[in-house]
Amino acid sequence: MAQLVVHKQGISVAVVTLLQVVVPPAIVFGSLYAIAAGFDVHFDVSFQYLAVIAVALAIVLLRSTMTYSEQLLAQGLPLAAGVMMRWLALVGVLLIIGYATKFSANFSRRVMLTWIVATPMLLILGSLALRAWMRMLLVNPANTRSVVIVGCNDVSLSLADKLQKNSELCMKVEGFFDDRSAERLGLATPVNIVGKLPELADYVRTRAVDVIFIALPIRHLRRVMDLMDDLRDTTASIYYVPDIFVFDLIQARTGEIMGIPVVSMCETPFHGIRGVSKRVTDLVLTTLILVPALPVMLVTALLIKLTSRGPVIFKQRRYGLDGREIKIYKFRSMTVTEDGGTVPQATRQDGRITPLGRYLRRYSLDELPQIFNVLQGSMSLVGPRPHAVAHNEQYRKLIKGYMVRHKVRPGITGLAQVNGCRGETARLEEMQARVNYDLEYLRNWSPLLDLKILVLTVFRLLGDSRAY
Repeated sequence: MAQLVVHKQGISVAVVTLLQVVVPPAIVFGSLYAIAAGFDVHFDVSFQYLAVIAVALAIVLLRSTMTYSEQLLAQGLPLAAGVMMRWLALVGVLLIIGYATKFSANFSRRVMLTWIVATPMLLILGSLALRAWMRMLLVNPANTRSVVIVGCNDVSLSLADKLQKNSELCMKVEGFFDDRSAERLGLATPVNIVGKLPELADYVRTRAVDVIFIALPIRHLRRVMDLMDDLRDTTASIYYVPDIFVFDLIQARTGEIMGIPVVSMCETPFHGIRGVSKRVTDLVLTTLILVPALPVMLVTALLIKLTSRGPVIFKQRRYGLDGREIKIYKFRSMTVTEDGGTVPQATRQDGRITPLGRYLRRYSLDELPQIFNVLQGSMSLVGPRPHAVAHNEQYRKLIKGYMVRHKVRPGITGLAQVNGCRGETARLEEMQARVNYDLEYLRNWSPLLDLKILVLTVFRLLGDSRAY
């Protein structure tokens, strides 16, 4: 269900929708003007140009991509995190424009820093206020729709449970239609079996049912078509809930191609504005990290050159986005630079590791050059760690779904690494655990999850016994 269907108060909901478009740009402009006035800074032509660009970007970047249902069900923290990430994307674009045009010197630093820090707080408050108003309009007994579900199985029971637990969806489940009796179903928790499938159309007509969810398995497609014919003379909204959830889905969602409905079963989470937000966030954060990291990298490069023979930077072929081959950069921590058809994994007492390299690997300092991989776009700050091509070719034959982890850019750190899956994978089960975390990241990605992983990475660097 992509969106709530509202029977009444359509004008009020239209007003809320309009405010969702108008309020963020208004806050962006209003806060800039007010802060400039507060610091007694003239709002001159430079500020006016900035305001126009910022408002235009706000219209594009700050509008929530959530549906009514998602906004009503979202918790305050994820909602705030989404606003913050969209604001960071906007600020990142402004920084790039300012750097390219050399226009940033025309602005008061006090005004700009205050505006950058204060505006997201106002945007979050505005988003929460709009959500509260939307909840007041929609979560109303007058908007409640009656629902029946066709087919009693794990999928339909899960659907009914979610509808009953989330009053924001404004749906009341009257019961199920199934040709099997409650006794034959043998359910641990009793459910209300209203009738059999041939009785559905009459029940819907006489009880004026608003919504029907057909949750019959795909193998019963003929019966689904017959039910659709029987329901043609009713006004009920009908949704088909295919039993595709027996599959291991990655970012499942519905859509259409030139009017033809499709169901995505395995897709990247970084589509549309999500991909833009992810990339801009990478660029902004990496630029900020690069400033303090450069002195550390220069000292590290010098120490490597003085303590062992060989190149300072080690380049290795690995698989990146969509399985395309990339070259990643690392500080050399071994006496060898292996990149062939066989690449032995590093072990705890590996003789190939130099004395300095052992220290670099312990605190992941050897990974610092991958900052430049992020800047060039072949990697991300957060994502599945890339493996050597030789290891990819080995494990893709042994682990189901292994290559799905390449639906996103590889990361300097990832969900697997902050959960202890680092170092040598001597057993297949260890690589399987790493892949499981990578696929979980793809299923559940959010800006908040990326932030959590980055914070946990800092703590992991200080006490990870598997880093060697």
